[in-house]
Amino acid sequence: MVTTDAAAPPIRALTVDDIAAACALNAAVGWNQVAADWRIMLELGRGFAIDNAGNLIGTAITLPYDGFAWVSMVLVAAAHRRRGLATRLMRHCISELTTAGLVPVLDATPAGQPVYRALGFNGVWGMKRLGGDAVRMAPASTQNVTIRPIEAADWPLLRAYDAAAFGADRGRLLRDLQARRPALGLIALRYGDVAGFMLGRDGRVATQFGPLVAEDAESAKALLVHGLAVASGRVYIDLADRQADVAAWLAGLGFQVERPLTRMVYGGAMAFDDPARTFVVAGPELG
Repeated sequence: MVTTDAAAPPIRALTVDDIAAACALNAAVGWNQVAADWRIMLELGRGFAIDNAGNLIGTAITLPYDGFAWVSMVLVAAAHRRRGLATRLMRHCISELTTAGLVPVLDATPAGQPVYRALGFNGVWGMKRLGGDAVRMAPASTQNVTIRPIEAADWPLLRAYDAAAFGADRGRLLRDLQARRPALGLIALRYGDVAGFMLGRDGRVATQFGPLVAEDAESAKALLVHGLAVASGRVYIDLADRQADVAAWLAGLGFQVERPLTRMVYGGAMAFDDPARTFVVAGPELG
Protein backbone atom coordinates (compact mmCIF):
# COMPACT_ATOMS: atom_id res chain seq x y z
CA MET A 1 0.00 0.00 0.00
CA VAL A 2 1.24 3.48 -0.83
CA THR A 3 0.38 5.53 2.23
CA THR A 4 2.64 5.54 5.31
CA ASP A 5 -0.09 7.02 7.53
CA ALA A 6 -2.35 4.25 8.84
CA ALA A 7 -5.13 6.78 9.45
CA ALA A 8 -5.02 8.17 5.90
CA PRO A 9 -7.07 6.66 3.08
CA PRO A 10 -4.93 4.51 0.79
CA ILE A 11 -4.04 5.34 -2.78
CA ARG A 12 -5.50 2.84 -5.24
CA ALA A 13 -5.63 2.44 -9.00
CA LEU A 14 -8.01 4.74 -10.87
CA THR A 15 -10.01 2.71 -13.41
CA VAL A 16 -12.52 3.26 -16.18
CA ASP A 17 -15.26 2.58 -13.62
CA ASP A 18 -14.23 5.84 -11.93
CA ILE A 19 -14.56 8.04 -15.03
CA ALA A 20 -18.00 9.47 -14.21
CA ALA A 21 -16.89 10.41 -10.69
CA ALA A 22 -13.60 11.82 -12.03
CA CYS A 23 -15.50 13.97 -14.52
CA ALA A 24 -17.58 15.32 -11.65
CA LEU A 25 -14.38 16.27 -9.81
CA ASN A 26 -12.96 18.21 -12.76
CA ALA A 27 -16.33 19.85 -13.46
CA ALA A 28 -16.46 21.08 -9.85
CA VAL A 29 -13.26 23.09 -10.40
CA GLY A 30 -14.27 24.31 -13.86
CA TRP A 31 -11.84 22.19 -15.87
CA ASN A 32 -12.66 21.30 -19.46
CA GLN A 33 -12.07 17.52 -19.54
CA VAL A 34 -14.73 15.05 -20.65
CA ALA A 35 -14.97 11.27 -20.30
CA ALA A 36 -13.01 10.69 -23.52
CA ASP A 37 -10.02 12.56 -22.04
CA TRP A 38 -9.97 10.41 -18.90
CA ARG A 39 -10.39 7.27 -20.98
CA ILE A 40 -7.42 7.89 -23.28
CA MET A 41 -5.20 8.90 -20.36
CA LEU A 42 -6.05 5.67 -18.55
CA GLU A 43 -5.46 3.66 -21.74
CA LEU A 44 -2.03 5.21 -22.32
CA GLY A 45 -0.97 5.82 -18.73
CA ARG A 46 -1.83 5.07 -15.12
CA GLY A 47 -4.33 6.63 -12.79
CA PHE A 48 -4.35 6.87 -9.01
CA ALA A 49 -7.27 7.54 -6.70
CA ILE A 50 -8.19 8.23 -3.09
CA ASP A 51 -11.62 7.40 -1.68
CA ASN A 52 -13.56 8.50 1.35
CA ALA A 53 -16.50 6.40 2.49
CA GLY A 54 -16.67 4.84 -0.95
CA ASN A 55 -16.61 8.16 -2.80
CA LEU A 56 -13.82 9.33 -5.09
CA ILE A 57 -12.17 12.40 -3.56
CA GLY A 58 -8.73 12.53 -5.19
CA THR A 59 -7.11 11.68 -8.53
CA ALA A 60 -3.82 11.85 -10.39
CA ILE A 61 -2.69 10.58 -13.78
CA THR A 62 0.74 9.71 -15.16
CA LEU A 63 1.17 9.57 -18.93
CA PRO A 64 4.53 8.10 -20.00
CA TYR A 65 6.44 9.16 -23.08
CA ASP A 66 10.00 8.28 -24.11
CA GLY A 67 12.30 9.51 -21.32
CA PHE A 68 9.72 11.63 -19.53
CA ALA A 69 6.11 11.43 -18.39
CA TRP A 70 3.26 13.84 -17.80
CA VAL A 71 1.70 14.23 -14.37
CA SER A 72 -1.81 15.66 -14.50
CA MET A 73 -5.38 15.66 -13.23
CA VAL A 74 -4.20 16.12 -9.65
CA LEU A 75 -7.60 16.85 -8.12
CA VAL A 76 -8.97 16.77 -4.59
CA ALA A 77 -12.61 17.38 -3.70
CA ALA A 78 -13.12 20.76 -2.04
CA ALA A 79 -14.25 19.33 1.30
CA HIS A 80 -11.03 17.29 1.61
CA ARG A 81 -8.40 19.85 0.65
CA ARG A 82 -5.56 21.10 2.89
CA ARG A 83 -5.07 17.62 4.29
CA GLY A 84 -2.03 16.75 2.22
CA LEU A 85 -3.88 14.47 -0.20
CA ALA A 86 -2.66 16.21 -3.36
CA THR A 87 0.92 16.11 -2.08
CA ARG A 88 0.58 12.40 -1.31
CA LEU A 89 -0.69 11.75 -4.82
CA MET A 90 2.12 13.81 -6.32
CA ARG A 91 4.81 12.05 -4.28
CA HIS A 92 3.42 8.71 -5.37
CA CYS A 93 3.47 9.74 -9.05
CA ILE A 94 7.03 11.04 -8.74
CA SER A 95 8.18 7.82 -7.08
CA GLU A 96 6.53 5.64 -9.72
CA LEU A 97 8.02 7.61 -12.60
CA THR A 98 11.54 8.09 -11.29
CA THR A 99 11.73 4.40 -10.39
CA ALA A 100 10.86 3.69 -14.03
CA GLY A 101 13.61 6.07 -15.21
CA LEU A 102 11.19 8.74 -16.43
CA VAL A 103 11.43 12.47 -15.69
CA PRO A 104 8.14 13.89 -14.37
CA VAL A 105 6.84 16.95 -16.27
CA LEU A 106 3.67 18.98 -15.72
CA ASP A 107 1.90 22.21 -16.61
CA ALA A 108 1.14 24.14 -13.43
CA THR A 109 -1.38 26.83 -12.55
CA PRO A 110 -0.09 29.75 -10.45
CA ALA A 111 -1.64 28.18 -7.35
CA GLY A 112 0.12 24.88 -8.00
CA GLN A 113 3.59 26.25 -8.73
CA PRO A 114 4.74 26.70 -5.09
CA VAL A 115 3.58 23.17 -4.26
CA TYR A 116 5.43 21.67 -7.22
CA ARG A 117 8.58 23.69 -6.56
CA ALA A 118 8.66 22.33 -3.02
CA LEU A 119 8.50 18.82 -4.51
CA GLY A 120 11.48 19.46 -6.79
CA PHE A 121 9.97 20.84 -10.00
CA ASN A 122 11.46 23.82 -11.86
CA GLY A 123 9.68 26.15 -14.26
CA VAL A 124 11.10 26.06 -17.79
CA TRP A 125 8.66 28.11 -19.90
CA GLY A 126 5.25 29.69 -19.76
CA MET A 127 2.03 29.64 -21.70
CA LYS A 128 -1.41 31.19 -21.42
CA ARG A 129 -4.84 29.74 -21.91
CA LEU A 130 -6.65 32.02 -24.35
CA GLY A 131 -10.42 31.83 -24.56
CA GLY A 132 -12.58 33.20 -27.33
CA ASP A 133 -15.35 32.47 -29.76
CA ALA A 134 -14.91 30.66 -33.05
CA VAL A 135 -14.99 33.14 -35.91
CA ARG A 136 -14.99 32.73 -39.68
CA MET A 137 -12.64 34.95 -41.66
CA ALA A 138 -11.00 35.05 -45.03
CA PRO A 139 -7.73 33.10 -45.04
CA ALA A 140 -4.76 35.44 -44.71
CA SER A 141 -2.29 35.79 -47.55
CA THR A 142 0.48 33.23 -47.04
CA GLN A 143 3.71 32.30 -48.73
CA ASN A 144 2.45 29.24 -50.55
CA VAL A 145 1.04 27.59 -47.41
CA THR A 146 -1.79 25.17 -48.18
CA ILE A 147 -4.11 23.92 -45.44
CA ARG A 148 -6.09 20.71 -45.84
CA PRO A 149 -7.54 17.96 -43.63
CA ILE A 150 -5.13 15.31 -42.39
CA GLU A 151 -5.33 12.11 -44.43
CA ALA A 152 -4.40 8.59 -43.39
CA ALA A 153 -1.31 8.66 -45.59
CA ASP A 154 -0.01 11.73 -43.71
CA TRP A 155 0.38 10.01 -40.35
CA PRO A 156 3.83 8.43 -40.67
CA LEU A 157 5.29 11.81 -41.60
CA LEU A 158 3.25 13.75 -39.03
CA ARG A 159 4.16 11.32 -36.27
CA ALA A 160 7.87 11.90 -36.91
CA TYR A 161 7.35 15.65 -37.32
CA ASP A 162 5.55 15.89 -34.00
CA ALA A 163 8.05 13.69 -32.18
CA ALA A 164 10.90 15.97 -33.24
CA ALA A 165 9.04 18.99 -31.82
CA PHE A 166 7.49 17.42 -28.70
CA GLY A 167 10.54 15.37 -27.75
CA ALA A 168 8.88 11.95 -27.91
CA ASP A 169 6.58 9.83 -30.04
CA ARG A 170 2.93 10.32 -29.10
CA GLY A 171 1.39 8.92 -32.27
CA ARG A 172 -1.38 6.92 -30.61
CA LEU A 173 -2.55 9.93 -28.63
CA LEU A 174 -2.57 12.13 -31.73
CA ARG A 175 -4.61 9.61 -33.69
CA ASP A 176 -7.13 9.43 -30.84
CA LEU A 177 -7.49 13.22 -30.74
CA GLN A 178 -7.88 13.42 -34.51
CA ALA A 179 -10.63 10.80 -34.45
CA ARG A 180 -12.64 12.86 -31.95
CA ARG A 181 -12.89 15.94 -34.18
CA PRO A 182 -11.69 14.94 -37.66
CA ALA A 183 -12.60 18.31 -39.18
CA LEU A 184 -10.11 19.99 -36.83
CA GLY A 185 -7.26 17.69 -37.89
CA LEU A 186 -5.38 19.98 -40.29
CA ILE A 187 -2.01 19.88 -42.01
CA ALA A 188 -0.08 22.85 -43.42
CA LEU A 189 2.06 22.26 -46.50
CA ARG A 190 4.58 24.57 -48.15
CA TYR A 191 5.99 23.45 -51.51
CA GLY A 192 4.88 19.93 -50.60
CA ASP A 193 6.71 19.82 -47.27
CA VAL A 194 5.06 19.81 -43.86
CA ALA A 195 4.90 23.32 -42.42
CA GLY A 196 2.76 22.37 -39.43
CA PHE A 197 -0.35 20.60 -38.20
CA MET A 198 -3.14 21.13 -35.69
CA LEU A 199 -5.67 18.96 -33.86
CA GLY A 200 -8.72 19.80 -31.79
CA ARG A 201 -11.17 18.02 -29.52
CA ASP A 202 -14.44 18.50 -27.73
CA GLY A 203 -14.45 19.73 -24.14
CA ARG A 204 -16.90 20.20 -21.32
CA VAL A 205 -17.21 23.97 -21.81
CA ALA A 206 -15.12 24.69 -24.92
CA THR A 207 -13.46 23.13 -27.94
CA GLN A 208 -9.78 22.60 -27.13
CA PHE A 209 -7.32 23.37 -29.94
CA GLY A 210 -3.95 21.65 -29.82
CA PRO A 211 -1.42 20.51 -30.29
CA LEU A 212 -0.38 22.99 -32.94
CA VAL A 213 3.17 22.49 -34.14
CA ALA A 214 4.43 24.68 -36.98
CA GLU A 215 7.53 25.99 -38.71
CA ASP A 216 6.57 29.64 -38.24
CA ALA A 217 3.83 32.02 -37.11
CA GLU A 218 2.45 32.34 -40.63
CA SER A 219 1.75 28.61 -40.84
CA ALA A 220 0.34 28.58 -37.31
CA LYS A 221 -2.07 31.41 -38.10
CA ALA A 222 -3.18 29.71 -41.30
CA LEU A 223 -4.01 26.55 -39.33
CA LEU A 224 -5.89 28.56 -36.71
CA VAL A 225 -7.90 30.42 -39.36
CA HIS A 226 -9.12 27.15 -40.80
CA GLY A 227 -9.74 25.64 -37.37
CA LEU A 228 -11.78 28.62 -36.20
CA ALA A 229 -13.88 28.38 -39.35
CA VAL A 230 -14.71 24.75 -38.54
CA ALA A 231 -15.28 25.09 -34.80
CA SER A 232 -18.28 26.70 -33.14
CA GLY A 233 -18.88 28.31 -29.78
CA ARG A 234 -16.17 28.70 -27.16
CA VAL A 235 -12.55 27.78 -28.00
CA TYR A 236 -9.53 27.31 -25.73
CA ILE A 237 -5.98 27.74 -27.04
CA ASP A 238 -3.02 27.08 -24.69
CA LEU A 239 -0.42 29.22 -26.47
CA ALA A 240 3.28 29.38 -25.62
CA ASP A 241 4.33 32.82 -24.33
CA ARG A 242 7.21 32.94 -26.79
CA GLN A 243 4.73 33.04 -29.69
CA ALA A 244 3.93 36.72 -29.14
CA ASP A 245 2.98 37.40 -32.76
CA VAL A 246 0.23 34.79 -32.70
CA ALA A 247 -0.92 35.99 -29.27
CA ALA A 248 -1.35 39.54 -30.56
CA TRP A 249 -3.23 38.27 -33.61
CA LEU A 250 -5.60 36.21 -31.46
CA ALA A 251 -6.17 39.20 -29.17
CA GLY A 252 -7.32 41.09 -32.24
CA LEU A 253 -9.92 38.36 -32.77
CA GLY A 254 -11.24 38.84 -29.24
CA PHE A 255 -9.35 36.08 -27.44
CA GLN A 256 -8.51 36.90 -23.83
CA VAL A 257 -6.18 35.40 -21.26
CA GLU A 258 -8.03 33.06 -18.91
CA ARG A 259 -5.06 31.82 -16.91
CA PRO A 260 -1.29 31.44 -17.15
CA LEU A 261 0.39 28.05 -16.98
CA THR A 262 4.01 27.10 -16.43
CA ARG A 263 5.72 24.01 -17.80
CA MET A 264 7.73 22.46 -14.99
CA VAL A 265 10.33 19.68 -15.04
CA TYR A 266 11.29 17.57 -12.04
CA GLY A 267 14.90 17.97 -10.98
CA GLY A 268 16.00 19.89 -14.07
CA ALA A 269 15.73 23.16 -15.94
CA MET A 270 15.50 21.97 -19.56
CA ALA A 271 12.31 21.22 -21.47
CA PHE A 272 12.12 18.31 -23.89
CA ASP A 273 10.30 20.17 -26.67
CA ASP A 274 11.48 22.34 -29.56
CA PRO A 275 10.58 25.89 -28.44
CA ALA A 276 10.55 27.34 -31.94
CA ARG A 277 7.91 24.96 -33.31
CA THR A 278 5.75 24.52 -30.21
CA PHE A 279 2.85 26.95 -30.58
CA VAL A 280 -0.17 25.37 -28.86
CA VAL A 281 0.09 22.46 -26.44
CA ALA A 282 -2.35 19.55 -26.44
CA GLY A 283 -3.57 20.66 -23.01
CA PRO A 284 -2.14 20.72 -19.47
CA GLU A 285 -3.28 17.13 -18.98
CA LEU A 286 -1.55 15.80 -22.11
CA GLY A 287 1.52 17.94 -22.77
